Amino acid sequence: MSWKSEHLQFVLLNDNYIIAEHVKLNLTAILKVTFAVVVWGASFIATKIALREVAPMTIIWIRFGIGVAILAAFAAARKELALPSFRELGYFSLLGFTGITFHQWLQANGLITAQATTFAWIITTTPIFIAVLGWLMLNERLGWSRVGGIALATIGVLLVVSHGDVRALANGNFGTRGDFLVLLSSPNWAIFSVISRKGLKKYPATQMMLYVMALGWLFTTPLFFAEKGFSEIGQLTFSGWMSIAFLGVFCSGFAYIFWYDALKSISASQVGAFLYLEPLVAAVVAAFLLDEKILATALAGGALILVGVWIVNRQAAIKASNE
Repeated sequence: MSWKSEHLQFVLLNDNYIIAEHVKLNLTAILKVTFAVVVWGASFIATKIALREVAPMTIIWIRFGIGVAILAAFAAARKELALPSFRELGYFSLLGFTGITFHQWLQANGLITAQATTFAWIITTTPIFIAVLGWLMLNERLGWSRVGGIALATIGVLLVVSHGDVRALANGNFGTRGDFLVLLSSPNWAIFSVISRKGLKKYPATQMMLYVMALGWLFTTPLFFAEKGFSEIGQLTFSGWMSIAFLGVFCSGFAYIFWYDALKSISASQVGAFLYLEPLVAAVVAAFLLDEKILATALAGGALILVGVWIVNRQAAIKASNE
């Protein structure tokens, strides 16, 4: 065999190896992001089950205590475990309060009266609020198609919350207190997402999430002790403990790690598209475990939300590709 033939064979084998490794990385990333989304979809149901036994702040405190321990273990294994600088402490404290303490308070209290399925559909509107926030704070143009997408998603939310009751919509008498708390959590998460961008450019995702979650968990501690503290932990049954353990280990621990790991291999738009599965997972699991009915109006409203969010995201992607 000539030198040129050997060289060509080496190049072909090397190229095939690179392609195989790329496919393997992409498949691993897809499996990781699917795991994260399925777990987050089921988290609403786990929270509803735990709320039957203990107060919202008890669930939040135990859940994120577990999550911090898991993130710290991963950060240590990846040699990313380090204390933030004093200068950055204020920034991470703001993120911790916004994205963990306040956000989880809204969601856990919202789920006392909101259905898990309704909750999941409303959460998918977060990209809508990010777009509106960009328009209000960053002078980003919305354009008529994005405005149309926002309008469609708004109609979808109204359908989901009112269960298709036109009279309730006309009277303005629809939705529970929990529905409105959940709706408030979407723009809150949008704010958290926008102010997180600066940190994600500078810090590894696992390390940054550890800072944010640890500070958020610390902020929940006074609220935990101001309410019932350790006194009601003894009330937890096996089902309650399993629900909180699922939230802590999988939802606050592995899901965040896998989500950010996936972002290293595939684009943000590809990863973000998987979030559309979240309300569908929640609807199926809630039907089995909580006997929540899958209503046609909820599916129709959910479809409008997803189409509206897709239009908003599509226009943002087109704009980014043209820049």
